[in-house]
Amino acid sequence: MDSTASASLASLWNEVTGTQPDPDLWVVIAALAAALVVVAPHGLWRLSRNAITIAHEGGHGLVALLTGRTLTGIRLHSDTSGLTVSRGKPTGIGMILTAAAGYTAPPLLGLGGAALLGAGRITLLLWLATVLLVAMLVMIRNAYGALTVLLTGGTFVLVSWLTGPQVQAAFAYAVVWFLLLGGVRPAFELQAKRARGGAGDSDADQLSRLAHVPAGLWFFLFHAVSLCSLLGGGRWLLGL
Repeated sequence: MDSTASASLASLWNEVTGTQPDPDLWVVIAALAAALVVVAPHGLWRLSRNAITIAHEGGHGLVALLTGRTLTGIRLHSDTSGLTVSRGKPTGIGMILTAAAGYTAPPLLGLGGAALLGAGRITLLLWLATVLLVAMLVMIRNAYGALTVLLTGGTFVLVSWLTGPQVQAAFAYAVVWFLLLGGVRPAFELQAKRARGGAGDSDADQLSRLAHVPAGLWFFLFHAVSLCSLLGGGRWLLGL
């Protein structure tokens, strides 16, 4: 029994960490088109942006933990806004990195995902995403946020367990394209909102107060990270 269980675990580990064949180029292009469809039109973006908010707030939470802060909770709201609360020193590098992680998290996750897919690690990407979503669910503190993360994580589980390699590959590529493309739009939206006099306490404004650096330079950082991630990740995904 023990040897059978060990063999099963070894087989599962090999499956998760092993490589899978790259999908045909048309699958990669179709995944890109699908991602554009849910990012570009305002109506669909209003819905799909919830997934970007998950990555955004997850970025705040993860960096808060990595910098030694105490993560107390994450909330996701139906207007696609979110709030991550952590305890610790209110100033300093840890707080700055935590505040900067939100807008940079979706494109950087997309870049990391593109690196995994470029290396043929499709199954590993799906499992890592599922683990991160489960870990985030533990910290969610409102019903809408819990439902959003459950639906997103459930989708990854269903695709990982119930579909074949081709569907898994198409889904994984679509998700990564979505993070890369969807990671570009929020910073531009925030900048436009601030130009109209709104969002006075945005991440950029908080960072400006924390680091004594103009908010415009933080927007430059957000744009640079998202656009460079899109270019670099896109090259990996297309095999260029």
